[in-house]
Amino acid sequence: MPKSLKTFLQFAVFLGLGILIIWWTVRGFTPQQINEIKEAMRQGNYWLLIPAMILGFASHWVRALRWRLLFAPLGYAPKKVNTFFAVMIGYLLNLAVPRLGEVARCGVLSRYEKIPVDRLVGTMIAERAIDLLCLIILLTVTVLVQVDVVGAFVNAYIWVPLSGKFTGVTLATWGIIALGGMLFVVLIAWLLRRFKHTKAGISFHNLLRGIVEGILSVGKLRGKGWFLFYTMLMWFLYFSQVYIAFWCLEETIGLGVKAALSILAFGSIGMIATQGGIGAYQYIVQQILILYGISATIGFAFGWIIWLAQTALMLVLGLGSMAAIPVYNKKHRTDSPDAVNK
Repeated sequence: MPKSLKTFLQFAVFLGLGILIIWWTVRGFTPQQINEIKEAMRQGNYWLLIPAMILGFASHWVRALRWRLLFAPLGYAPKKVNTFFAVMIGYLLNLAVPRLGEVARCGVLSRYEKIPVDRLVGTMIAERAIDLLCLIILLTVTVLVQVDVVGAFVNAYIWVPLSGKFTGVTLATWGIIALGGMLFVVLIAWLLRRFKHTKAGISFHNLLRGIVEGILSVGKLRGKGWFLFYTMLMWFLYFSQVYIAFWCLEETIGLGVKAALSILAFGSIGMIATQGGIGAYQYIVQQILILYGISATIGFAFGWIIWLAQTALMLVLGLGSMAAIPVYNKKHRTDSPDAVNK
């Protein structure tokens, strides 16, 4: 299958799923409820989205600084601005094709900072693994501090669907799966050994080694304290965006820290479930806010408001980064002492 066709199909599937979720969510609304959603969005205090978007910009900058720390053990020190540009270009492309941006940001930084792309991919994998761990911790804390509120939501939308998928799986099936996994690993190891002296084998081995070195860069960090600080700060900024956004609608002003934690934790799942989170994010936010006494129409409107603000910020910063990074690097080369001497 041509790569362009595969990319288009990925885009169509994830976007189609998001649109389907939107249709499924609004199909039960009466004309009166639709009018309530429009009225809520019309009367929203959107000036408060400005500080929320500033916090969003800060969170993206902090992510770039945190990612940059992983390059030190590998012997590289890319410019902060280039690292930020790469992160934002990655976010922009993720809106088009899920996970494409993760690879793209590595390619962009490799091009402008001359860092081997395999090592960048390794650091990206390590960073995303840490983000996943943080999300799991956040979900756990969110549930533990308010079991009475979100417990039913977790049971209905997460636990029951997951347990249902494994109900009919026997011990023999698990054994076959494990055996298949081991055979796959043995096959890969044999192929690497069998063709290690060929051009393709050497290239693949170097790629694999670079990725592993990038992943292991986390353990070699000298500034682990800074890495932890940036991680905590980044998630705090995410939380603050949601909390400030509550003040955009009169009906959500009274919501507090626990509600913001719930939206941040479960909404993060929605952001990766469909194309840019469209449909899934709004639906999850709506269902979460219902638990806190907010009507389905207001919850749906709030989900759209915060999603549009986040997406607009990514579009502006992503497109701006694509336009600015070649200009910035051209100017930097021109202003550098080496360029002047030449």
